[in-house]
Amino acid sequence: MFLVDDLLLSPIKGVFWVFREIHDAAQQELAGESEAITAALSELYMKLETGQITEAEFDAREKVLLDRLDRLQEAETPITAPEEKPAKRLVKGKRPRKKSPPRAQPLAIL
Repeated sequence: MFLVDDLLLSPIKGVFWVFREIHDAAQQELAGESEAITAALSELYMKLETGQITEAEFDAREKVLLDRLDRLQEAETPITAPEEKPAKRLVKGKRPRKKSPPRAQPLAIL
């Protein structure tokens, strides 16, 4: 029985494996891109300190790199669910009222 289940579900498992590999590759690429941006930022700081670029050029390039890094970091952070409303607090000594079902009227005896 389990052999038949494995045979029938193998195409689905294969598709999930492919999707998992694609997801892992995309995550590695995003991590590599953020590392490349930080490397470019450090190179930019070095060029400024050695006088190879002016302050205005530095500011323009730095803004572009920092904006890209911010966008990457925003994409990496998971979206949180909205906070749930807190449950109603009971006042000490009071119980919540339960609605009772309507009472049946006795039948009139003729």
